[in-house]
Amino acid sequence: MLFKSVKNGAIASLALITVIVGIATFGDIRTTTARPGDSDETYRQLTLFGDVFQRVRADYVESVTDKDLIEAAINGMLTSLDPHSTYLPDDNFKKVQQQTSGKFGGLGIEVTMENGFLKVVSPIDDTPAFAAGLQPEDVILSVDDESIVGITLSEAVEKLRGPVGSQVRISVQRAEDEPFEVSIIRDEIKIRSVRSRLYENIGYVRITTFSEQTTPGLNKAIKDLKEESGNKLTGIILDLRNNPGGLLSEAIKVSDAFLERGEIVSTRGREKNDIQHAYARPGDITGGLPVVVLINSGSASASEIVAGALKDHRRAILMGTRSFGKGSVQTIMPMPGHGAIRLTTARYYTPSGVSIQAKGIAPDIEVALARIEELEKGPLREEDLRGALDGRTGNTDAGNSDAGETETQEDAAEKTAETDPSKIDYQLARALDLLRGLTIFNNLNLNS
Repeated sequence: MLFKSVKNGAIASLALITVIVGIATFGDIRTTTARPGDSDETYRQLTLFGDVFQRVRADYVESVTDKDLIEAAINGMLTSLDPHSTYLPDDNFKKVQQQTSGKFGGLGIEVTMENGFLKVVSPIDDTPAFAAGLQPEDVILSVDDESIVGITLSEAVEKLRGPVGSQVRISVQRAEDEPFEVSIIRDEIKIRSVRSRLYENIGYVRITTFSEQTTPGLNKAIKDLKEESGNKLTGIILDLRNNPGGLLSEAIKVSDAFLERGEIVSTRGREKNDIQHAYARPGDITGGLPVVVLINSGSASASEIVAGALKDHRRAILMGTRSFGKGSVQTIMPMPGHGAIRLTTARYYTPSGVSIQAKGIAPDIEVALARIEELEKGPLREEDLRGALDGRTGNTDAGNSDAGETETQEDAAEKTAETDPSKIDYQLARALDLLRGLTIFNNLNLNS
């Protein structure tokens, strides 16, 4: 089912480029082979590089180490290719390796570089960045009053890093609003990959990232929901909003959990014969229950694999807004003694053969983010009229339901939000309504 693995320890990833401030993760090993160019031209270009290197080394106004010059040259070569290819010095590579455990230090945001600007893909649930209110598509302009516009992604990430407990102050641009400052305390980020709760008999499962904990967490969540409902589940909501991606292998396993058969995803490299496929195995974790998948612009990479597979196989209804649109595969290739490089090596395709690179996945039902607010007074009805007959007793006691109310509507709304997030989450509320409607419709058919 998984992609082939192998030779040189290269690690394939569908995650966006991030390190400690995000959730840089990586997946299965992939084969890579060198392709020599025209030798004569290659040697001429390498000679040019050597000449420039020597001239800078000898005549630049300040002394620069050979190591810094070579690392900068390597990073410049890679970052000129696309936003996701980069050089990882040894220290950064070790940190990236540690992050697959789902525990690391930082702010808890997934970021990417776009036209010289550091852009937030999504904050991770229950992290300092999430608590500070950072949102997908926010642009970070400066760190501790120092502009980061125009610098490389690795440099920007380094400025956001720092010891656990230290404070960082960032300037944020949101849409067309005036920039504002946010102070965030760095912390150890412990990723709880899967969360769940029961809404009546509808199971809600949120996946925040695809890590080694995801598949076991999903299996446990579905099992617990079935037990809590007394095996009366009528549907599942899979929430992938603001999920920046992660392990390719976990995205495949999560898709497989809901599918009985068929292709989940394929990747295609530069060569025509460099095509790999992943397929589902028999067995649906829900037993065929209706599924609604929530996505938004913060749903990227591995999230899009799951959403695309379930949509193409008509296994789920997608609801929300268009996803991020990252359809490329990165391979982390260790450079012994010198860290590693992360290189874009393939594009991935949904089961229908569609690449979502820079396009994203469109939901079946478009539901924009909105806030639910109850009106202070609802529409006038018969029972609100003075002197209206009581439908059961004939009494004329009507329209006085507000008498003796001691709790304000604001207090009630706040308490409701704490106990039932669906009351303020419009997209979730719509998903619940859809599944409730399907249940009612199915029951009508059964009883007819």
